[in-house]
Amino acid sequence: MVKRRGLNVVKEVDRLKRVKINGEERLATLNLAEGIQVYNEKLIKLNGLEYRVWDPFRSKLAAALLKGLKEFPISESSKVLYLGVSTGTTASHISDIIGEGGILFGVEFAPRVAREFIDRVVKHRKNVIPIIEDARRPDKYLSIFGKVDIVYCDLAQPDQTEIAILNCKKYLKNGGHLLLIVKARSIDVIKEPKEIFKIEAEKLENEGFKINQIIKLDPFDKDHALIDAIME
Repeated sequence: MVKRRGLNVVKEVDRLKRVKINGEERLATLNLAEGIQVYNEKLIKLNGLEYRVWDPFRSKLAAALLKGLKEFPISESSKVLYLGVSTGTTASHISDIIGEGGILFGVEFAPRVAREFIDRVVKHRKNVIPIIEDARRPDKYLSIFGKVDIVYCDLAQPDQTEIAILNCKKYLKNGGHLLLIVKARSIDVIKEPKEIFKIEAEKLENEGFKINQIIKLDPFDKDHALIDAIME
């Protein structure tokens, strides 16, 4: 996997670009399902190719990139395990980036939400496989084969970090990245978010992860942070 450091290199990646819209810098991904929108996002043409504008207020991963994520581990042909895929907004953009040579396993527990994910994303994209299962039980996933390059975790649970670690131990390759969305108010409504981010990072370090970066996601998502960690 090619690791790309810094935001400037995003401009050099064909499947992920920075664009100017009404004078504002935005992210856009090459649409793997041409002509199809997932969440009413804007479609634009660049050099004859269709791109989807990536809304950072709808996607915490886009927010992290705009807030200065130094190392973006997802690239063409990456293999990704996504925990808490919901209706598929962020997953659809990851699908664009990894292209036909990559694969995304999307775990969602709520059947109604999973159906929406399938209707919006899965049925239009051959590189996305839905897994309707509890992320606390990774041994129940029947569709995953081999190890993945990235685990992306976006769960509104007080034990979200423990769930991410459990999945990483089973499916993440050595040297692979965990991109963990920490939702402070889902963990503790009293403690300061900054303290919670530190505690969750320490949990990862205690399990052998190396912390690359912690990025607060405000103003896009209040009391949220993304932790980029490597499993060593």
